[in-house]
Amino acid sequence: MEPIYLSILVAGFGGGAVRGLVGFVKHQYSYKNVKFNLAYFLTMMFISGVIGLLTSVTIKELGMTFLGLSCLTPALAFVIGYAGGDFLENVYKTILKKPSLYSFPKDMLKE
Repeated sequence: MEPIYLSILVAGFGGGAVRGLVGFVKHQYSYKNVKFNLAYFLTMMFISGVIGLLTSVTIKELGMTFLGLSCLTPALAFVIGYAGGDFLENVYKTILKKPSLYSFPKDMLKE
């Protein structure tokens, strides 16, 4: 595996993990008496990182370019990884024409 490809994977995972951390901190400070659950925290960080990684790899494999760069850099992979969850949510809302990802469980029960 090329070193640049490995750095893109790490940066994408890191971006997703930072996004998960930001969401977790916002949740902790948005509500009173929220208890810290280490297992939940680690699981959500891992899932967020994987989403970031997959989003970055997808963009790299599609060959998309940004800002006139001929290849995806680790810095861009980090940003794409950070935005990966939002990207997937918007794809869901666009394809299924639903206003929110949170209606997903209810939609599954209707089918």
